Amino acid sequence: MSLGERLNEDMKQAMKSQDKFKLSVIRMVRSSIKNVEIDAKRTLDDSEVLDILTREIKQRKDSLQEFEKAGRNDLAEGLKAELLILADYMPQQLTEEEVKAIVQQTIQQVGASSKADMGKVMTALMPKVKGLADGKLVNQLVQQSLT
Repeated sequence: MSLGERLNEDMKQAMKSQDKFKLSVIRMVRSSIKNVEIDAKRTLDDSEVLDILTREIKQRKDSLQEFEKAGRNDLAEGLKAELLILADYMPQQLTEEEVKAIVQQTIQQVGASSKADMGKVMTALMPKVKGLADGKLVNQLVQQSLT
């Protein structure tokens, strides 16, 4: 079952169980997917849907930080609940140790030796960890490895 189909099925299930919160989160994500499909004039594949889910999660994490800084715990709790729902559709995330190993392997593959080579490393690395690791973590580990 594709990611889009899974979202549709979960939306139907949320309607049946009258889980209004989960239903609204899934509808927001499906709306984002539909907007991209309309712009692209085609149906998206799983990797493109995964990109949209990753973007939605990143937006919510950024908002969560801002709400917590501002002391808006009521809004922060809602975002945490949304993040839990969205996390169900993401593949299993790599641990920091696994990401470090992939970073080291990629650095050796491209022959990087200094921070000036960071662009080459990131270009080769990001397709390997796309959807599996947070970009900020990957960037941080590459910087540490190249110093």
